[in-house]
Amino acid sequence: MSLTPASDIVGKKPGRGLSGLLLVAIPVFLVCWMVIWPILSAIWRTVWIRNDGGTGSSFSLETYQFFFSDQYSLNNLYVTLWTTAVCAALLLLICIPIALYLRFSTGKLAAYVQGLAIFPMFVPSIILSYALIRVLGPNGTVDLLLNAVSLPKIRSPYLTPWGPVIGLVWDNIPLTVLILVSGLGSVSNQSIEAARDVGAGRIATFWYIILPRISNSILVAISFTVLGLFSAFTLPYVLGPAAPEMMGPFMQRTFRDLNDPVMAITQAVIAFGFCIVFGLFYVRSVAKNRAP
Repeated sequence: MSLTPASDIVGKKPGRGLSGLLLVAIPVFLVCWMVIWPILSAIWRTVWIRNDGGTGSSFSLETYQFFFSDQYSLNNLYVTLWTTAVCAALLLLICIPIALYLRFSTGKLAAYVQGLAIFPMFVPSIILSYALIRVLGPNGTVDLLLNAVSLPKIRSPYLTPWGPVIGLVWDNIPLTVLILVSGLGSVSNQSIEAARDVGAGRIATFWYIILPRISNSILVAISFTVLGLFSAFTLPYVLGPAAPEMMGPFMQRTFRDLNDPVMAITQAVIAFGFCIVFGLFYVRSVAKNRAP
């Protein structure tokens, strides 16, 4: 028969478990009320549809069948996925070198680079949109400068699929850089010096020492980027083409212009289905980091 040490009995405070539950009760309630319940309600409204005669409702997947059989809807979904993939790739190509520079550099120049990398976080999307139009749009600043030196005009990305890509990449640089810099904090200077002592070059040091330690941070950055891009509205609406369009403007136009809330909710549920995959990657990464 084993006896519980007296120190363990003294260390246990009565009601600690109840206090912990009370502390998380309000956040859990808000998540259930403002996130989980709207999701379940949206799914219910798209599969339990009122009959045409108004005599009742019945289970139906008609709206989902229409979406996946309508070429215009599929084109909008494809453009959203293409934009998301291109933006995620460009963000990694741009932000990883910036994060590496900020992690291993000191001085005023590094501080200025960090300030420039974080600056887009404080610029509203609508201001960014019109700034890009004035710079890259027809007869914008770039066209005026090229004309001043007798060079031909370039094809403007404004109102093309590349317009939202440029705006979304610029808008998501701050969060991506902050996540990557945070992940690089786990890379010690001693490990970098040890790799250099055995003759490893910069590429080998990055590939075998740095990259494995920031893989979770890269996954988290991609997850946040994908979730933000699927919910983006202002930049795709202002900078992107009218057709095909990303899911954000597509849902808004279906709801307002076509006056079809059920179809708009169906589009939102489908977008959520893609987002939840990357959300699960994020949850798995967090759980893996917290595991003993």
